[in-house]
Amino acid sequence: MTLPLTRRQLLQTSACGFGSLALAGLCAREAAAEGSSAAKATSQPLDPRSPHFAPRAKRVIFLFMMGGPSHVDTFDFKPELQKRDGQDMPGGVPEAQKSAGRQLRKLMASPFRWQQHGQSGLWASELFPHVAEHMDDLCVINSMHTEGFDHANATLKLHTGAVSLTRPSLGSWVVYGLGSHNDSLPGFITICPDRGRGTRNHSNAFLPSVYQGLAIGHDGVPAREATIRHLANARLSPTVQRRQLEYLRQLNREHRARTADDDQLDGLIRSYELAFRMQREAPRHLDLSDETPHTLAMYGIDERPTDDFGRQCLMARRFAEAGVRFIQVTHTIRRHFPGVANWDQHNDLVRDLPRNCRAVDRPIAALLADLKQRGMLDDTLVIWGGEFGRTPVAEHRSKAVGRDHNPLGYTMWLAGGGVRAGHVHGATDAFGYRATEDRVYMHDLHATVLHLLGLDHERLTYRYAGRDFRLTDVYGRVVKGILA
Repeated sequence: MTLPLTRRQLLQTSACGFGSLALAGLCAREAAAEGSSAAKATSQPLDPRSPHFAPRAKRVIFLFMMGGPSHVDTFDFKPELQKRDGQDMPGGVPEAQKSAGRQLRKLMASPFRWQQHGQSGLWASELFPHVAEHMDDLCVINSMHTEGFDHANATLKLHTGAVSLTRPSLGSWVVYGLGSHNDSLPGFITICPDRGRGTRNHSNAFLPSVYQGLAIGHDGVPAREATIRHLANARLSPTVQRRQLEYLRQLNREHRARTADDDQLDGLIRSYELAFRMQREAPRHLDLSDETPHTLAMYGIDERPTDDFGRQCLMARRFAEAGVRFIQVTHTIRRHFPGVANWDQHNDLVRDLPRNCRAVDRPIAALLADLKQRGMLDDTLVIWGGEFGRTPVAEHRSKAVGRDHNPLGYTMWLAGGGVRAGHVHGATDAFGYRATEDRVYMHDLHATVLHLLGLDHERLTYRYAGRDFRLTDVYGRVVKGILA
């Protein structure tokens, strides 16, 4: 016998080869499990599938405010912060921010007026006058917290549940679990996504590619010009394309007759079919010309500065109405005011934050009103927020002060889709710095979103590389306090 032995030879020759026999059995079992999982994921992957239990929501519209909105200037009113403007913050700031060279100094009161609204008496600042009219429909979570003091990590955590590893996004998990209601459109659409953070925010990662988010436009391109790449085929007519697909189907039938089933090939064929159907279906949802003048005006279309985000929100409503399961719209202020970086107000918060809010306030209110009047808000979960919040202390990078990143406590709100309306969940400390009451971690939010859609986050798994993965990893709890 040749030495040294390989591991395979050792198993085959030791103990009468029982080790090799056991390994073969384990490998066969795992291959069967992975084959079963892959077959489940690729067999008519966008067909509607039954949830684990009765859902409260059928679809999600996620309004992503890229850069981190200041919660203490929008929806988390802090009287103590107003009283102690200019004083030192008790306990100071974390070493992570000090080591980053932040010039964080004194407590800074919100420079904006605040008021309670509706029968619920929820607080909102003057920056959101139109959304404030819908406070009785909102479930405001003031106790969010996450990890990552920088945008890249926190944004990945928000979208995928992981800060570093490549994982499927929330939208991909939702469509993997539930499929879509329209076989001529993708189940997951992202409108004007950010390219700076890459495609990982709407990536399918190791899930089959049919669950990846389809990008319509991207940041830096006005929403009126946003379209789906390669949607039109100027070279071939629909009739010729249909003949091509029929010919490919015939070749594939012949190929399968000679070989075993190929799930990847089947998935590619279905992608071709979906792309062909999209050429007919998608353009009419991108075209807003059939909307009434009243609806266009409600969303602020053809007006500055609401035109761009208004178009995104109206497209989101149209795609939701058409059966798309998960729609994300992303707001970045760069389109209207060059030099202003998203919601990332390290400098001149008094000038820049109102600009952001004016661009989105009216369109968001219009979306909520439009969904409600169409009877869709009850089964549509609307999510608003960014990757983190801002500090209650002033950041001095120039004479015009701003606020730094704050993942330790911030606000997101939900509406419709089975959440408690006119409700505030949790709280930050007296200054709005750390979540202290009924804290909601990002995995908890993800678990709750899946629960509202009828999915058990512990059962929604996908087997990859020898282990079962899920959106919430080994964490997460459903936040029952926000359920209607």
